[in-house]
Amino acid sequence: MNFKKSFYTKISSTFLVLVLALGISFAYLGVSSSLMFVDETGQKVNKMLADDMSSHFQPYLMDSIEGDSIISVIKYLNGINPEIDIYLLSSNGMIKWFYPSQDPEAKLELSTVNTEPLDQFLNGKTLPIYGDDPLNAGVKKPFSVAPISIMGSEGCYLYVILSGQQYDEAAGMVQNSYILRNTFIGLGLILIVTLILGLIVFRLLTGRLRHVSETVKSFEQGQLDKRVKVNSEDEVGLLGSSFNQMADTLVANMDEIKQIDKLRRELVANVSHDLRSPLASIQGYLETILQKEPSIDPEERSKYYEIVLRNTKKLGTLIEELFELSKFDAQDVQPDMERVSMAELAQDLVQQFKPLAEQKRIKLEAVLSDEPTNLVYADIALMERAISNLIDNALKHTPEGGTVSIISKNDDNNVSFTISDTGKGIAEENIQRIFDRFYQEDPSRTVGAGAGLGLSIAQKILELHGSKLSVESGSGKGTTFSFILSPQLNY
Repeated sequence: MNFKKSFYTKISSTFLVLVLALGISFAYLGVSSSLMFVDETGQKVNKMLADDMSSHFQPYLMDSIEGDSIISVIKYLNGINPEIDIYLLSSNGMIKWFYPSQDPEAKLELSTVNTEPLDQFLNGKTLPIYGDDPLNAGVKKPFSVAPISIMGSEGCYLYVILSGQQYDEAAGMVQNSYILRNTFIGLGLILIVTLILGLIVFRLLTGRLRHVSETVKSFEQGQLDKRVKVNSEDEVGLLGSSFNQMADTLVANMDEIKQIDKLRRELVANVSHDLRSPLASIQGYLETILQKEPSIDPEERSKYYEIVLRNTKKLGTLIEELFELSKFDAQDVQPDMERVSMAELAQDLVQQFKPLAEQKRIKLEAVLSDEPTNLVYADIALMERAISNLIDNALKHTPEGGTVSIISKNDDNNVSFTISDTGKGIAEENIQRIFDRFYQEDPSRTVGAGAGLGLSIAQKILELHGSKLSVESGSGKGTTFSFILSPQLNY
């Protein structure tokens, strides 16, 4: 198995990436949340800083911006918050004057400050709120702001950046905090344990899939007895059960195909023999007639012709049955259904077969119900063919002095039809197979030319009528074939 392509490798790699991404996300959120907490706390503590300072600065902003005086005030107020940057802004955010706490020589990178965060602060929006840092373009920092009048212009701002060096040190303390550090250590341990347990669980789960895969591969390579061990009813268990059922079906089908192929070969052998026998007889007697033509007497010639004719009819019957069965297999037979009296059909067939029965000294009788017989839908020609096959079969296997009974009687709204004989019967272990296409319980128990096609043809005809031919028999108990027809169209 290619390790790089294994399902376990793919799912483990995916899980590893997800766990690492989750850990990084938690770490980022933890640090960000801590820093935001520091900013929020500092901004809340110094929320009124700008407002307090504005009252001290206002006297020096009446006619002009007295920067030196303001710086003196800032130094006087040094105890409030020494690490702050102070800006005087016009109403549109333009910087009019500023005081950098760290580097007096610092240069502005922004000349205008976005006033929207300042207005949010003054309107009491939830903290922290971040504003522009004019000394660092693109950097946002917490602030305090208060409205102030500059040289008679209202709507100006005293803008104080809070996160100077003091806040940077506070942020560094947060980053190096033992609480945060221990939190990250705990989170790391949780992620590692989760990763290890996850890999173990995935290994167990994919192990079951690997077992299914190996079983399927073994089955593919010809080990047809291989089956998946099913220990659960989850998706993997259902997959294993489905494979086992499929494998059983395939093996059964293969066995059935082998059996059918065996029976097919037997049929070909039987049909070939049955075809060769009359052909050889015909050929032999015709050659005899030709060779003895000058000296053969008329009586002997007639005898030979009768034998040739009998074998010709036998050969024609066999070919006809094979052709007929092939039409049934191709579903090329469409029954012409009409209302039929099975009692009348039984009487007609008894009269038809009576001479043959008398010749064999067999009693052939029709047993009919006293009450009017229900009519059924049937193709009378096909039904006559099916019943004729069954009667002929019964006569062939009933000994001298035996009885063959044709019974037609009402069965509720239906009509049941039975052909029973007092012959030698069929062994119980073979009853279930006598309707198999190429199966013969006994080569002597055949219909027509001896290929065992009569019962198959009868069964096919009854299937076209929505019925089924059933049999009851036993060694030495005779045989009874029966079927039921309906007054309704069932096909």
